[in-house]
Amino acid sequence: MASRFKWGIPALLALAVTAGYFWPAPRLSFEVIYQDVDPAQAASLQTYRQAQPERMLQVEGLTWIYRVVGTGPTTVVLLHGMTGADDIWWQQIEALATRARVVSVTYPAAQSLGELEAGLLAVLEQEGVEQYSVVGTSLGGYFAQYLIARQPESVTRAVLANTFPPNELIAEKNRSIGTALPFLPEWFVLSTLRDSFANGIYPTSGNDALTLAFLNEIAYGRVSKTQVLGRYRCVVEPFAAPSPDIPLLIIESTNDPLVEAALREQLKSTYPDAVVHTFADAGHFPYLNHADEYTSLLIDFLLEP
Repeated sequence: MASRFKWGIPALLALAVTAGYFWPAPRLSFEVIYQDVDPAQAASLQTYRQAQPERMLQVEGLTWIYRVVGTGPTTVVLLHGMTGADDIWWQQIEALATRARVVSVTYPAAQSLGELEAGLLAVLEQEGVEQYSVVGTSLGGYFAQYLIARQPESVTRAVLANTFPPNELIAEKNRSIGTALPFLPEWFVLSTLRDSFANGIYPTSGNDALTLAFLNEIAYGRVSKTQVLGRYRCVVEPFAAPSPDIPLLIIESTNDPLVEAALREQLKSTYPDAVVHTFADAGHFPYLNHADEYTSLLIDFLLEP
């Protein structure tokens, strides 16, 4: 009996640890997550999702989800950040789509910029897109620079928003997180993201309810740990910054909690000929909390002669 008890305790502990690690991440309904958001904004997002069905494409074992909206002589490709999805841009998409074709993607669990590139190019080939303007924010802005470096003949204009150039600073400051991330349980990773949204992103957005709700929706089941890990690996993957001969617009915020001042200055130094628009105290997601101004910037830069 004593022997069984002795060996039973480690077994029970192992079972408890395993159960804790694989404990499912919680999910909440749209109505609960968006309960504090202006009803008109929440309804607008739901209407967009219903009116614009997602498309899917298998590329190298990964499922790419994307939407194509609008028609016009110009194609605009939208690239979201680490905690985004293709419909995070819905307010900009609805405005741009009256005069252009807009392709917006959701990154699958790609683990490198090369995998992101292969998937995006497959989507664009599927949709018959050869040349395009690109709008990338955060990770998406980093990815946009990678595309410009690798596919200079395809990108005609670029918006680099709330982002950073190739650098060593992000990897150095997040080395411990990057090392631990593969071994952390999914529920813990997503819970940590939600804490960062509440404590860092939300206050710097001007306490914007829509910004917090959309990000929480992402972390309540729309993104997996594998996707988060892949996006982190892409953010810290080095490459040589391009020297583009195309019109560039840099969008930044004075209080961006995720892109510190040193990186914002480094981005502008890397692309000294870029037009720069600076939001005052708009945080990391001005396309959500300053949607009208942000959309006007894109229309003027991408579509006006």
